[in-house]
Amino acid sequence: MHIDFDYFFAQCEEIRNPNIKKHPVIVCVFSNRGNNSGVVATSNYIARKYQIKSGMPITVAKKQLLERKDAIFMKSDYQYYTQVSENTMHIIKKYANIFEYIGKDEAYLDISENTNTDYEKSKLMANEMKNEILTKIGLTCSIGISNNKLISKIASAYKKPNGLTIVKPEDVNEFLNNMAISKIPRIGSQTINKISKMNLYTIEQLKKLDVFKINQIFGKKFGTYIYNSIRGRCYKVVKTREPANQISKIITLSNDSNDYKYILQNLLQICKQIHEIIISEKKMFKTVTIQLVQTNLANKTASKMLLRHTNNKLELESTAKILLEKILYQNKIRRVGVCISELSCNINQSNINSFF
Repeated sequence: MHIDFDYFFAQCEEIRNPNIKKHPVIVCVFSNRGNNSGVVATSNYIARKYQIKSGMPITVAKKQLLERKDAIFMKSDYQYYTQVSENTMHIIKKYANIFEYIGKDEAYLDISENTNTDYEKSKLMANEMKNEILTKIGLTCSIGISNNKLISKIASAYKKPNGLTIVKPEDVNEFLNNMAISKIPRIGSQTINKISKMNLYTIEQLKKLDVFKINQIFGKKFGTYIYNSIRGRCYKVVKTREPANQISKIITLSNDSNDYKYILQNLLQICKQIHEIIISEKKMFKTVTIQLVQTNLANKTASKMLLRHTNNKLELESTAKILLEKILYQNKIRRVGVCISELSCNINQSNINSFF
């Protein structure tokens, strides 16, 4: 089973203030460049009718909603969203034999023992869980049920919002065939562009290519994934996983830039702030990740796992510097971020107000 909370951040705001439900609600990550600077984190379905999408610049979103004078642009509140997520996940866990946390708004559940792999029992359980979440939290969610993680994830998005889709093994091909190839997770725009040049648009059409041809185009590892996925094959099992413990911060630069010294200066400032937190909380880390968001909103990330846990500021800064040299190219950068993880003891981001 895969469960996905519908338009999560925006729906959290609707729970907090039900009076905004009939308005276009856009939750934003504002930068330090002014009221209209920043990007859309998510929006409710009323706003999505106007083609509002995650990652869209706020200025573009406001232009597309000019006719909706009642549109509400809100600053994101990650501490509140984390609390809603934790309360909801607490409900979900009791239905699972195995619970795998994916993010604040989604999780996988193995329910095979609780339902004896009976799809009718699974349907009853899913509806019971949806009703409990709606009653206690006020949140709607969409659920997909199948015999593997891949099909369950695709199924959970099939009837959003507030959907429930069950795909039995014998129905997998019929379920997938007429879908756009982009519905397969991990198949992005670059892959779609390559495939569309061959006049292939649906999963059924892509099945015409044999594994050797697909591997030739996309490489053996990714090609094998595509070949298996379009046939509904997935061999990953649900594994116990709790929310990842990490500390991270991302900022918007005063000016878009590809100047190494300028970006490094901002990166080191973030490292300083994160280091102050781990010292005050008496924490240590083992993995460092940096994130660069380009002017076109494309993301670049790089990570390095250290040999041992540490709370050394110089090691944090030097690792961030190495990672920056690795991924900074010619494209101008709009936002930079640093994340430390593999913490030596438990820490929840919900305890750090300005970090997400």
